[in-house]
Amino acid sequence: MRVSLIVPTRNSARTLAACLESCRNQTHKDVEVVVVDNSSTDGTVEIAHELADLVLDQKPERSAQRNRGAAESSGDIVVFIDSDMVLEPTVVADFLEVFERRPEVGAVIIPERSFGEGFFASCRVLEKSLYVGDSDVEAPRAFRREVFEATGGWDETLTAAEDWDLADRTKALGTVVDRIDSLIWHDEGRIQLRVTYSKKQYYGRWVAEYLSRHPEGRAHLARSGVLSHAGTLARHPVKTSGLVVLKSVEAAGLLRGMRKAS
Repeated sequence: MRVSLIVPTRNSARTLAACLESCRNQTHKDVEVVVVDNSSTDGTVEIAHELADLVLDQKPERSAQRNRGAAESSGDIVVFIDSDMVLEPTVVADFLEVFERRPEVGAVIIPERSFGEGFFASCRVLEKSLYVGDSDVEAPRAFRREVFEATGGWDETLTAAEDWDLADRTKALGTVVDRIDSLIWHDEGRIQLRVTYSKKQYYGRWVAEYLSRHPEGRAHLARSGVLSHAGTLARHPVKTSGLVVLKSVEAAGLLRGMRKAS
């Protein structure tokens, strides 16, 4: 099977080379790498031309970029990767093994962990470790092309909660979703609380729009599965305290953004 890895970008020069090199270094070699840029000004496009098979430009936001990449790509399997993510070398081989062994599977979850610099990044590393296997948080990234097309693709009216929305519509089709053990590693960089607050405020209006259409989607926000990891949190009291601060800042920004949208 041919696999298309679709990477939307916007001023992603800091992380893009590592992302695309990890796409290139898969043990399964029939991989097409598609970068869909949104008017970057920092060298992103030059890196993409060096390491990707196809480089496109698409506005206004990442959902439209992903749809364009899927439409222009040629793979039997389409996979959506963020530009600040690094794939373990066996990711593609592992989800292809699932698709080939289980023809009823239409989409696959690739679990995600994090790395970064500084204290709050270490708190995020702890947080992401708690979400592995949590169905309220994880969403599929790899799709059989016919399944992705049957969903109608990414909702271009959403720039946040769009992964939950696509996951909801995938499940509504009756699609069987499986998972693999190989990981995607998310480069958090150095987390700054002010920047985090602003980003969540920006995303708040789309989260509000998503919840207005899917009230049951509040389970994605609640993330109650974290409570089942009380022992892990207790073993890391300093990082847990930092995580409480980080999530509080995120929640404040998100709520402000949601209120401004109402």
